Order: sequence, then structure tokens, then C-alpha cells
Amino acid sequence: MKKDDFSDLRAEFDKFVSENCSLDDEKNNQDAGDAEDEEAVPQFVDALTSKLLAPAVSGVYLSRLDIKRIAEAIDESIPIKERTKMVRALFRHTTRKEYLEGAFGEIDKHINGRIMIYEELGQTFASSKAIFDDYIQKANKTKKMFQTIIEDFEEIEPSSDPLNM
Repeated sequence: MKKDDFSDLRAEFDKFVSENCSLDDEKNNQDAGDAEDEEAVPQFVDALTSKLLAPAVSGVYLSRLDIKRIAEAIDESIPIKERTKMVRALFRHTTRKEYLEGAFGEIDKHINGRIMIYEELGQTFASSKAIFDDYIQKANKTKKMFQTIIEDFEEIEPSSDPLNM
């Protein structure tokens, strides 16, 4: 083969790529998903994510899979993304206290499972019991925070919407 043959082939390939493999469509699709993540959420969600997703504050680590399982348990479907975005998606359309009670009930189950693990580890490794007790105390505080959020939550009824009058 001659060197000119390769340069012609390269020119044809570059033309094909520029015409058929545009990256602009991928960027547009990605921007659409980000816009969904930036939708307005109830006020408590930002405070909740900052406290719930920080193990140093909440005493437990909730993985993306845990959040996905919580959503499935309350008949929600959310995509696996960053944990913060998943929690925002979980509570994005919250209008009823029953929904909050169900979601926080499932999160409580996960936290209770972690507490049981911490208690077992504290018994097994007595010299580290103080550390696990600290995590248990933080986890119980987090569970109390859920009850406060539920009590302070104001339900939004369709008739409450001023635009529907």
C-alpha cells in the first residue's frame, strides 16, 4: 500500500466520524438528565441529605443500593446516581405525610439493621465498644429527626394550589 492510500482512508474516516458520530447529541441528552436533578424539592430535603448521607453525623452509611431498596419498598422507581441525587429524587414529589412516614419507616429499618451490627461488633470487640456506642447514639438521633420532619411537614392538597382557583 502507498502512503497516499492511508491518507485518503484517514480523510474518509474523519469525514464519516464528523458527520455520523456527533457528540452534541450526547451532551444534549446529558443536560436533560441534569435539569431533572435540579428540580425544586421540599425544604427539608437539603438538610436531610446533608445529615443522613454523612456517616459522621447520622452514624450510618447508606449506599446507593440501600437508597434504591428504600425506594422500591415504597413503590418508587429511581435511577442509580449519586446518593444526593437519589435522595432528592426520592423526595422530589412529596405531598403527603403518609409518603414520608413510609419512606422514613424504610430508612429506619436500614438504620436499625446497622444498629444491630454495631451492637454485635461492640460485644465482639469490647475495646471498641465506645466507638460503636457513639454511632448507635448518632443513628438514634437521626431517627428522631425523621419524626420531627414528619410532624413539621405541611401536606399540599391539590385545592391548595393558588393557580387552580
